[in-house]
Amino acid sequence: MNKFLSAFAGLRMFFIVWSTQNLSILGSSMTSFALVIWSYQQKGSALTTALLSVCSYAPYVALSIFAGSLGDRWDKRRTMIACDSFAALTTLAVLALLRTGRLEIWHLYVLNALSGLMNTIQNPVSEVLVTLLSPKEQVQRVSGLLSLSGSLVSLLSPVFAAAVLALLGLEAVIAFDLLTCAVAVGTMAFAVRIPEAAAPAARPSLTSSAREGLGWLAANRGVLDLILFLACINLIASMYNAALPAMLLSRPGGGETVLGLVEAVTGLASLAGSLLASALPEPRSRVRVICNSLLVSMSTENLLLALGRGPVVWCCGAVLGWLLIPVMNTNMNALLRLRIPVEMQGRVYAARNTLQFFTIPLGYLLGGALVDRFFEPLMASLPEGALLRTLLGSGKGTGAAALFLVIAGAGVLVCLAFRRDRRLWELEE
Repeated sequence: MNKFLSAFAGLRMFFIVWSTQNLSILGSSMTSFALVIWSYQQKGSALTTALLSVCSYAPYVALSIFAGSLGDRWDKRRTMIACDSFAALTTLAVLALLRTGRLEIWHLYVLNALSGLMNTIQNPVSEVLVTLLSPKEQVQRVSGLLSLSGSLVSLLSPVFAAAVLALLGLEAVIAFDLLTCAVAVGTMAFAVRIPEAAAPAARPSLTSSAREGLGWLAANRGVLDLILFLACINLIASMYNAALPAMLLSRPGGGETVLGLVEAVTGLASLAGSLLASALPEPRSRVRVICNSLLVSMSTENLLLALGRGPVVWCCGAVLGWLLIPVMNTNMNALLRLRIPVEMQGRVYAARNTLQFFTIPLGYLLGGALVDRFFEPLMASLPEGALLRTLLGSGKGTGAAALFLVIAGAGVLVCLAFRRDRRLWELEE
């Protein structure tokens, strides 16, 4: 027991923040999962559900670069309380509209955009907060714990959301979300004390902060290229996310339960990967781990989702696709935290958020539009005996399967191209 406790020395306050914030994230993820099902049932369109994520990410990506100085100079605790409280208000608005029978898709678009605006401020603040609460010798372990919590949320949110949705309805899912948010706000307000980093001597404007963050990245091309690598992967991953509900809710052998099952298996694989990342020693080459993990993920899951005809194959794809992602994230986060000076992290992470995540709304739009406007009509027009119909079958949902074939090839090409980038390997020096 003493050995176990010494392994986590200095992380008491981190554990308090980490546990309560991730409880709130679990509630929010359950609501998001339930609303995706609700929106697809209303319209039956991949693009309609994809726009929910587009509206969340668009303001976040557009404004993140200007919010970097806030993470470096604002009071972290008060900022987290304000952002979590605002998120609770948007969720409360969804509940009120639902109870009065007035909830429409466009309401969700507006509320998701407002939540994305708050995330613009909260994300760089939370990144700095993790650094402040983590002793330098615990960076690897903290990165593993962050991956672990993300995996647990991915595992539990679809299972809990599907169960609560089936037994008690959408209102109960939203009520649980509000309860978890209240726990996070209360803990941050009354139980958390955060050591502040040294404030900059001058308080630069938001535009100058954005220039400083971008300037630091321009001078550190290895970190910049790593971010651009992840931006390309995010484009492919968001196309995957846009197509997945459309395929699993439409194909024979699919449905709400199967979608929840595949999402839960994804979370279980991520959980196993997080435990693996936490147990593994620091690798000799973090860059090699990042590149190889993404290559395995991109080359397996998308192909099995495209060619599979039932939940067993789809679940196998989820395991292969997500098992190594926490290992990749752990090493990427460790590289960034060790490379970026703490007094610059808010500004650099804000610039990172814009550069790395601007492809996510583009991917959701592109994935939803390609499924609805190109691949579904294409698959419906193919004659019997055509190669794609032989491989993928026929009927609604095969357009999404065809998109998975395309992004499988795209993912492999991206990984191989960046694996040859010498600036990435210079990060190891």
